[in-house]
Amino acid sequence: MEFALLGPVGVTTGSGELPLGPAKRRSVLAMLLLQPNITVSVEQLITCLWEDEPPAHARTVVQGHVSRLRAALAEGGADAYGIELATRAGAYLLRLPEELIDAHRFNELLALARPEAAPQDAVPLLREALGLWRGPALSGTVAGPQFAAAAHALEERRLAAVEALARAHGALGEHERAAAVLYVEAAANPLREGLVAALMGALYRAGRQSDAINWFHRTRQLLGEELGVDPGERLSRAYEEILRAEAVAAAPSAPQAHPDPRAHDGLRAHGDPQGHGDRQAQAVPQGHGDRQADGVPQAYGDPQGHADPQARADRSDPARAAQGSPPPDSPPPPAAGHAVPRHLPRPPARFLGREAQLADLTRWITATANGESPVAVVTGPAGVGKTACAVQWAHLHAHAFPDGQLFADLGGFGEGDEAAPAAVLREFLLALGTPPGQIPPSAEAASALYRSIVARRKILVVLDNARSSAQVRPLLPGGTPPATAGGAPTRTESGGGAGCATLVTSRSRLDGLVATDCARPVPVQVLATEEGMALLGTVLGPERIADDPDAARELVGLCEGLPLALRAAAAQLTARPRWRLSRLAAALRDERRRLALLSAEDTGIAAALRTSVARLSADDARLLSALATGSGRQVDASAVAALAGADPDRTRDGLDRLAEMHLVDEEATDRYVISALVQLFARGGEPGEGDASGADSAGAAER
Repeated sequence: MEFALLGPVGVTTGSGELPLGPAKRRSVLAMLLLQPNITVSVEQLITCLWEDEPPAHARTVVQGHVSRLRAALAEGGADAYGIELATRAGAYLLRLPEELIDAHRFNELLALARPEAAPQDAVPLLREALGLWRGPALSGTVAGPQFAAAAHALEERRLAAVEALARAHGALGEHERAAAVLYVEAAANPLREGLVAALMGALYRAGRQSDAINWFHRTRQLLGEELGVDPGERLSRAYEEILRAEAVAAAPSAPQAHPDPRAHDGLRAHGDPQGHGDRQAQAVPQGHGDRQADGVPQAYGDPQGHADPQARADRSDPARAAQGSPPPDSPPPPAAGHAVPRHLPRPPARFLGREAQLADLTRWITATANGESPVAVVTGPAGVGKTACAVQWAHLHAHAFPDGQLFADLGGFGEGDEAAPAAVLREFLLALGTPPGQIPPSAEAASALYRSIVARRKILVVLDNARSSAQVRPLLPGGTPPATAGGAPTRTESGGGAGCATLVTSRSRLDGLVATDCARPVPVQVLATEEGMALLGTVLGPERIADDPDAARELVGLCEGLPLALRAAAAQLTARPRWRLSRLAAALRDERRRLALLSAEDTGIAAALRTSVARLSADDARLLSALATGSGRQVDASAVAALAGADPDRTRDGLDRLAEMHLVDEEATDRYVISALVQLFARGGEPGEGDASGADSAGAAER
């Protein structure tokens, strides 16, 4: 009897495949197989089977699926293989020899292969491992984040096996075979720079220099068009090595200058492979309100446990790339055998300003006593660029955390449910090299294991979009300050004294985290007028701003200095190159259209505010609505209580909660101010379906 996860989920016996029934039943089996010989609670299964609110009879449905799976396994002769599907007090346990699961056999073969040390043995092992795949992992299960995360992890391991097989062929001098192995995967994953870099190297060593260089130019153009970024260090380094080798072959006696791939192909050089040298601007939001992230920040470890972090990452630390090598006082590289996750989102494109916040983060984290685990909370209203600030700092200081960087979107202010700490811990533990079967199911036990693993490492943890302090605490790494003769912890000579460090972003102030974990609040404010104009200029071009500076200033004011709103306005103007800035400014003056115009597809101010307001209690939502109906933006707590006929103390408490969520600002004692954009949204000014083409209707009004 064999169990399949690497393709359609199924069970095969000597007489054929067992009939498993509908997708939910296959999903129950898949979840049990992903955690073999470990109890899986009914609540976990319900969470996996229903993305939305589960039905009232969900537990009964799960029990029915388990009962039918048990019967199907019995008919297939499960007893003869030592397989049992047992019930354990509100949970289920699939007891079986793990070698019956194709994913387990795949990982075993992958671990046995040593492509550099024993390439002749590695080739058949890796071919056998890749031969176990029959299509996308976990096919036939229900759509949901947990199965998507597990399938992504398995796919990452498959691609790692492909690269390992190519390295084994290369070690044997079979460069054409290495290129053939990589070609299909690079074509299917054109933005995976590691694959393309490996393919370029194989093609060059096979004597196909022009093909290798063409792959670089093709990928560079695609990165620019799709993501707005330059090639990362690994891809740039592969290109430079080819150019250098070509130059040496052409003139072996001449001294060779270090080639710059951007100068060679006409790209504008920015001083580093990813183009961060002279460009600064706020991050472009990627459909999450004010958050900038590319895809899931799910964290997965390297199944082969390579010590070289470049073997596990498509794009390395941009700060290190800009300098060419780590600073002389950087911490030592990680110990061999450690899984080193590099899971930060790509650096913010054209990051602008925020020098004070970046410096504050640096002072707090690098001045921490050796071995301690500092926490900083980057806070601010929706759309202000909190994630961009945190990710920028993380990339600039990644070299100070040689054991890796973990990233998780906690979904505290997203459209869906917030991330459960247990799920995030599982992803982190996988990233740190913990076998899936050794990850405890409870959040408490998983948190303890996580702290134990990172206790002696230097890892940066970025927790984005947190809703509450309680959501964050289980994910904080522990500190291990060393004992000294004087009883005080020491500091590192480099100034980077932190062991692990944590950056948290949230629209809430997370006062609880400040109180219990000495977290450092780092507020991010809206952009000043000149900064906002500079941000518009980075997108639209400085000449367009210079053509109508007064309109640019008005646009910044109408957007209230929020980078997300300014980005959305710039997107409207980018799509309409003949429009003058004054035309959009005139349209934004119409409060009925403003929120619609400051939206771009599924992102924008309305979408960001919607997720903030959705987290309010009913009483606080009513209070915000009452504030929005007033004619002015300044609010006096006593006056609001009197007009509403409400208790003054309860009204003040409500206003404090709104201020904590950055939906109002406290100017002075009992005096608050509400922004025009929040006011418009709370009045019911959110763009509806009739306003979906806000820019077009504005244009019609202007014509």
